[in-house]
Amino acid sequence: MTASLPQAHGAPVLAARIRVAPEDFRVEEIDGFAPEGSGEHLLLTVEKRGMNTAFAAKLIAQWAGIDEGGIGYAGLKDRHAVTVQRFSVHLPRRVAPTIEALEANDGLRVLGSAWHSRKLPRGALAGNRFVLRLRETVGERPGVEARLRAIAARGVPNYFGEQRFGREGDNVANALAMFAGRRVARAQRTHLLSAARSQLFNRVLAARVDAGCWESALDGEVWMLDGSRSVFGPVPFDAALEARLAAFDIHPTAPLWGRGELRSTGEAAALERGALADPESIALCAGLEAAGLKQERRATRLRPADLSWAWAEPQALELRFTLPPGAYATAVLAELTGGG
Repeated sequence: MTASLPQAHGAPVLAARIRVAPEDFRVEEIDGFAPEGSGEHLLLTVEKRGMNTAFAAKLIAQWAGIDEGGIGYAGLKDRHAVTVQRFSVHLPRRVAPTIEALEANDGLRVLGSAWHSRKLPRGALAGNRFVLRLRETVGERPGVEARLRAIAARGVPNYFGEQRFGREGDNVANALAMFAGRRVARAQRTHLLSAARSQLFNRVLAARVDAGCWESALDGEVWMLDGSRSVFGPVPFDAALEARLAAFDIHPTAPLWGRGELRSTGEAAALERGALADPESIALCAGLEAAGLKQERRATRLRPADLSWAWAEPQALELRFTLPPGAYATAVLAELTGGG
């Protein structure tokens, strides 16, 4: 989890209480497309307080009188927050109960609705906007603001957040048990495979942070285009690539483990294999390969967009920023406080 991983910008500069109330952690999805205005799927933009995505989907399915399989959503949102996200509801006859009936559920409010031709798929969002309030802060303001400027300029290591590892942090242990033969439900299997991959990625990224190369090139590097999952390389590192790296047009990567050969070579591949040489990592790698997942890559560097801050009260700091899909606000917080 993020709290135990090495940080790139040095020792923590701030102590604070985080998520004292759901309103202290506000997340709003940035839609990936506009609704078509017709079709069999009702797109609902919903504000949820103290409610995770799966529970909200269950409530919406009950409201619509359909199976939960008829509900779509682009991303998973945490319970300890106020979150705004879209859901699609499959209603072939285009007959929906009243919005008031859905809003009778405490903590759920509908902000808008529109018709669309297709179910909302996972990942169909452009990013997430965050507004975070840190309370009872302890730290020197000049040092805190200097750290925030460094984060805005250089970004942070793109760690997977603690949400990936389960409420008790036991998803990796459960994944190992699954790989050893324990039977699990299909939905749980998906979560455990993701946790195993995330653990391995975080270990490689932690090794790069320790080595001081999470944001710089290694020999044999594989590059990812900013704002995309497209990768290229390895190619010789030259002045053109150096300029693109400095401009945040490309980022170094680390593996999302699966079948096949590592795409990286040379120094980059040696670091990756070395970081995953312990018995637990070897077992996780083998389990992911046996499960049929294929080698993929993820950027090692994350830069929050439009980062701003304000001291809302004498001991309260409010942060605003935007992250791309699949990135975690806890990775940003960890560079301030030492843990998400």
